[in-house]
Amino acid sequence: MDENEYLAERFEAHRGHLRSVAYRMLGSLSDADDAVQEAWLKVVRADTADVANLGGWLTTIVGRVCLDMLRSRTSRREEPLDARLPDPVVTRPDADPEHAALTADSVGLALLVVLESLAPAERLAFVLHDMFGVPFEEIAPVIGRNPAAARQLASRARRRVRGAAPAPDPDPGRQRAVVDAFLQAARFGEFDDLVAVLHPDVVLRADTGVAPGLLEVRGAENVARQARAFRSGGAEESRPALVNGAAGLVNLSGGRPVSVMSFLVVDGRVAEIDLLLDRARIGGLDLAFLDG
Repeated sequence: MDENEYLAERFEAHRGHLRSVAYRMLGSLSDADDAVQEAWLKVVRADTADVANLGGWLTTIVGRVCLDMLRSRTSRREEPLDARLPDPVVTRPDADPEHAALTADSVGLALLVVLESLAPAERLAFVLHDMFGVPFEEIAPVIGRNPAAARQLASRARRRVRGAAPAPDPDPGRQRAVVDAFLQAARFGEFDDLVAVLHPDVVLRADTGVAPGLLEVRGAENVARQARAFRSGGAEESRPALVNGAAGLVNLSGGRPVSVMSFLVVDGRVAEIDLLLDRARIGGLDLAFLDG
């Protein structure tokens, strides 16, 4: 085995971890794959002889690629990052906890939505340090700051995350029971029952894939009305699923997936609902388990 083959083998051993980093940074599965591939192209052109910690070094390379991609989005004046939902990772509801956590990267969709609102350097400092334990001394050169400044960026991002993303109920059974109660009330039009299962300050985000982009509805009564309207004129069937490791639903019409719903359950009620309605993006998701 020559040096390039050996390096490729070691890179492949870290690919899953690197994809997790990129997914947290970019909120897009396809962009995450592109970032990992770009990182590989940089690796093969680099001198790795003095690299003592290959995993840590690769993490910072992927981080730098993702930072450039986020900054490029901004410089091209594309739609704001919060104008679309991050890509959900959808798995079968009976997946074992270890597999589900690995597949969904243990990052709830609600948290990813908050990460989308951070400035690129803030996001990188927070993701690399708080989620992957990369020291600020290694993060600082990536963002062109000193370690103290990198620490400050991560701290600022941490405060925003804590203020905007409440901790979900850790019990999958309780999550599913609340989602089932929501579905039952929505299906049969029981408005009061639907309001009862929703947090008073619940927020529904719907990504239709068309202008004006991400739509938001706030408040239990408003969300209940929207949920009843959706059930009366949309999906014919709802299948339970795990969406980024949390209880969710895949809604079907004519046997085809038409939407994916992610729920943030807090203290026995639904605090957030993220609804992906973009048919093109749904078509790109791995939903093969629905045929099983």
